[in-house]
Amino acid sequence: MRCATLVGAVALAGLIGCGPAAADPQSCADFGGTVGADRICHSHSETAVYTIDMNYPVDYPDVQAVTAYLTQQRDQFLDYTERFPPRDRPAPYGLALSAKEYRSGSPATGTQSVVLRIGRDVGVHPVTSVKAFNYGLGKQAPITFDTAFKPGAVDVIYSAVRRELSPGAETAPHGGLDPATYQNFAITDDAVIFFFDQGQLFGQNEGPLHASVPRAELAQFLN
Repeated sequence: MRCATLVGAVALAGLIGCGPAAADPQSCADFGGTVGADRICHSHSETAVYTIDMNYPVDYPDVQAVTAYLTQQRDQFLDYTERFPPRDRPAPYGLALSAKEYRSGSPATGTQSVVLRIGRDVGVHPVTSVKAFNYGLGKQAPITFDTAFKPGAVDVIYSAVRRELSPGAETAPHGGLDPATYQNFAITDDAVIFFFDQGQLFGQNEGPLHASVPRAELAQFLN
């Protein structure tokens, strides 16, 4: 599916001008990694205590925001391994960070999204969370939930998410009408895809989950 655009002033109609930023291999070198022909940074580090694997695109326009977040996750993980050395574990602690890109429209006026998947293996079982970044290529500015959606959008999003992830279920997703629940999203031609941490919606170990809300359903709520 071709990655898409929000139909609105912030996400597409108002995006005019500059094209995507050039790749930033230096950020990859800071993690001790190398950039492949696909412009993906591949980094691996390993000790007797932990392993860290990181893979992310270096050509995302606001790559500094992505690398700042990755650095934060790495540093928090390393701090944990120092404070709580693994004992009686069959394997070292693990941190795995990967990314998936979504694009919309033209390289000059569309949008670009990166969704990070963060897997941490430091406890009884691994836990996975997500973090999404969106960027308007025309305005050369990040797209957030508040800049992308008008008031009232949460009701539509919540209904669509519940329809897709828990059809017929009596238990409603946690945080259903809280905008904070929907901060992680990616923009595609057909829909806006919302991503949720493992256990975020239903209080169990399901996930991580994602749900697509058709663009047509959101049209009147896009800025």
